[in-house]
Amino acid sequence: MISAMMELSDRLKTLARAAADEVEPDMVVGLGSGSTSDAVVRELGRRVGEGLRFTGVATSERTAALASSFGIPLRTMDDVETLDLCLDGADEIDPALNLIKGRGGALLWEKVVAARARRFVVVAASAKLVPQLGVRMPLPVEVIPFGWHHTATALSALAIAPVLRRGEAGTPFLTDGGHYILDCITGPMADCVDLATRIKALTGVVDHGLFIGMANRSMTVDQHGEITTIDCRRNSGATNGD
Repeated sequence: MISAMMELSDRLKTLARAAADEVEPDMVVGLGSGSTSDAVVRELGRRVGEGLRFTGVATSERTAALASSFGIPLRTMDDVETLDLCLDGADEIDPALNLIKGRGGALLWEKVVAARARRFVVVAASAKLVPQLGVRMPLPVEVIPFGWHHTATALSALAIAPVLRRGEAGTPFLTDGGHYILDCITGPMADCVDLATRIKALTGVVDHGLFIGMANRSMTVDQHGEITTIDCRRNSGATNGD
């Protein structure tokens, strides 16, 4: 019998409890950014209050503030050689566990942290599962502010349509690293690996929201609160997502 549909907040709490089970005592854990990751941080904070000992590495200033408010001990990325685990959300997840990330504006720090984790577990609502990347949302590309119009023109030459992301006041959105984001309409990607390589090669581009070959596991929750786990074997150690 199919269970009743759950509110999104309740589904994320259910998912957060399952994701938090991945954290073992004394681990160094990357803490992602976004609404799903917020739920995970809150659950981990609750467990810290019950005695769980681990160290977090935040992927954004916002996540760092949230984790600190729950008493989660934090270290910076430069304080650690590697991470045991990274828990983060995604905006799209394809069948090979390639991802689009960056709607929250933290893609660069998220990628740096995920690339140094022995295991990267992506957590999301099941609606984020897609047959091909590029079908749900634009691809965020982080660029330096200097000459960003020229970088946008170079991106347009790749047959994608970049739009400068703006904040509530209408000024350009700034990442924690002081960069702009160009949201690029791609349509379904026939070859996300090739596109990732071509974007990263452009002068002015800092990084992009394509996380290729990085995730080891996805944990998704459907409208009824049922969790599905998919594993993908990866080589342990760092990768760069290109």
